[in-house]
Amino acid sequence: MTLADAHAVVTGAGTGIGRAVALALAEEGAKVSLLGRRIEKLEEVAGAAGAMAISCDVTDPAQVSRAMRAAREANGPIGLLVNNAGAAASAPFAKWDTESWRASLAVNLDGVFHCTHAVIEDMIEADGGRIVTIASNAGLRGYAYTAPYCAAKHGAVGLMRALAVEFAGKNITANAVCPGFVDTEIVAEAVRLITHKTGRSEDEARAELAALNPSGRLIAPREVASLVLELARSDRTGEAVELA
Repeated sequence: MTLADAHAVVTGAGTGIGRAVALALAEEGAKVSLLGRRIEKLEEVAGAAGAMAISCDVTDPAQVSRAMRAAREANGPIGLLVNNAGAAASAPFAKWDTESWRASLAVNLDGVFHCTHAVIEDMIEADGGRIVTIASNAGLRGYAYTAPYCAAKHGAVGLMRALAVEFAGKNITANAVCPGFVDTEIVAEAVRLITHKTGRSEDEARAELAALNPSGRLIAPREVASLVLELARSDRTGEAVELA
């Protein structure tokens, strides 16, 4: 797939990985539509990337439908979708209730479904497209105290594998990127939680999380963005690529 002039939609694009992906796509000449709940953050990225910012909560299918329609009106049919919106909360399994369980699945799994479902007809009609979902290595293995997040990310990986099979031979690819701990707001929040509950310093908490990555360091968002661009350009499909 040629990224120049392709219309790419990036969800959760206001900060972290989404921001890095949006900027990287813009550098490649793509027409980028940015979706997210915090319009101020989106507009900051839009200004830097020459992109379009659209307020959207991916857990609401009606909002997703309106956002994709607005994106099409501005930039044409959607050829690349980057499902990045997500949230991670931590608690012992016994303390999760149905409401908090559903909230985690809503953003981390249902949102992937809503956005992918909203763009797939564009790709079918164009005889081609790319879907890249930012999952997590929590979609490949388990972590304590994050049961809903792990379950949702496993589901997101499974969805990409299912779509890869369904659209095999139709030039529509579906892949998942599964990073370990990335230097984003989500990790910053985890650091704050660790320091609050354990009394460790922020540096100690960051080092503890970094040590969980085989590299021994936190991943930079631009590294994830580079992998997204690699998958968007290629014919590889059904992969869950770990980056740790």
